[in-house]
Amino acid sequence: MTKRFWALAALSLASAPIAAQVPTGTMGPLRPDQQQFRELYQELVETDTSITTGNCTTAANQLSARLRAAGIAGENVTVFTVPDHPKEGGLVAVYPGTSKTLKPILLLAHIDVVAAKREDWVRDPYTLIEEGGYLYGRGVADDKAMAATWADMLVRFAREGYRPARTIKMALTCGEETDTAFNGAQWLANNRRELIDAAFALNEGGGGDTDGKGTIVDQSIQVGEKLYQDYKLVSTNPGGHSSGPVRDNAMYEMAEALLKIRDHEFPTEFNDTTRVFFAKAGAMRKDELGPAMARLAANPNDAEAEKVVNTDKWFHSMLRTTCVGTMISGGHAVNALPQRVEANVNCRIFPGHTPGEIKTELERVIADPKITIDLARKDKPIAKAPPLDPAVIGPMEKLSAKYFPGVPVIPAMSTGATDGLYMSAVGIPTYGVPGSWGDPDGNGVHGLNERIEARSLFIGRDYLTDLVKLYTK
Repeated sequence: MTKRFWALAALSLASAPIAAQVPTGTMGPLRPDQQQFRELYQELVETDTSITTGNCTTAANQLSARLRAAGIAGENVTVFTVPDHPKEGGLVAVYPGTSKTLKPILLLAHIDVVAAKREDWVRDPYTLIEEGGYLYGRGVADDKAMAATWADMLVRFAREGYRPARTIKMALTCGEETDTAFNGAQWLANNRRELIDAAFALNEGGGGDTDGKGTIVDQSIQVGEKLYQDYKLVSTNPGGHSSGPVRDNAMYEMAEALLKIRDHEFPTEFNDTTRVFFAKAGAMRKDELGPAMARLAANPNDAEAEKVVNTDKWFHSMLRTTCVGTMISGGHAVNALPQRVEANVNCRIFPGHTPGEIKTELERVIADPKITIDLARKDKPIAKAPPLDPAVIGPMEKLSAKYFPGVPVIPAMSTGATDGLYMSAVGIPTYGVPGSWGDPDGNGVHGLNERIEARSLFIGRDYLTDLVKLYTK
């Protein structure tokens, strides 16, 4: 799933220069602790954990061995699998705190990656390669940078004898990248809640953006996300010989249904996070979108402002539920009328709405009883935005000011999806953290030649270490 909040990338490119932008650049010599981290990170990146050819359980066992070798007790390290998915295991570790009253903090990341074909990449996707200040490989950014950071953090804490007041839990899971496969985060939430129960969780989804020229221009905190849901549309027909065509055609019916979905606009909505985002981001921009964003945040009924804001596809998506046709198949012979046509419609549902509610709306929009609609998955929880809790947000902002002086920190709702959905569903508010950064082109995440700037990896690691200490001291 998409991790970077792409609307912020658009924001970066259109904003006025910021007084104290932070330059990126090449790394100097690594400290001993950084070198040890790099070795852990390299092992994780070079372990194929894709759904097609990989094995998450292997990666979980490797990390488990490192945690135990560092001195974390065996009873506090759990590698879990289920019989039907032996290669999709995950890892939970508990680092005990001294307080009997403070609830734990949960560090969440996924260790599975999108599949990568060697013949398509310039470099071997499962070999960590450093070139020109960047580290290349599948998962170097999404999401093995965070998974390695969390695991290395517990290793260092154990070796240093760090004694936090608040217990630290870590869950590294498999299945985030494959929505219809086994999902370790969901399994833990539904079956082993006691392993991960926490006051709140830190996750992917936040982070910084550069201007594409080596300067960090913003940092974001992900506070909530839309719900990912696929719908299967089916049209059936008796068919017949193609030499005697009739208007009653399953393919035409499906085409008309998809065009109706294309033309349907879900209503504009705000929650606490998006209202703050549009107000703050609007104040930063100096183009025509900026004032329109601020006006819309102040008055959601401002139709003229909404019209301007909707010209940006990411801002348009942040304001509403969206549904789009993504796949279609049908027919059984080139010389026959189609008997069955199927289409997939992918919806990103604004928090607070159920998949069933959106299914009813799609049925109303299509208004054709010959088209059946079903949910690809029926076990998705409702997306819930966590609160803008100063006790959680404040330390992120404070530390960002230290690491990235002058760079704005903006709460944002992701239009993509993360495993934070399953944590929030069982009452664990989950936040995407600032720290590392990416470039406007997306750094090849989910695509070819995925990369992360080396300084982003190591500075992000230092930021997150200090952040966890702020929450647990």
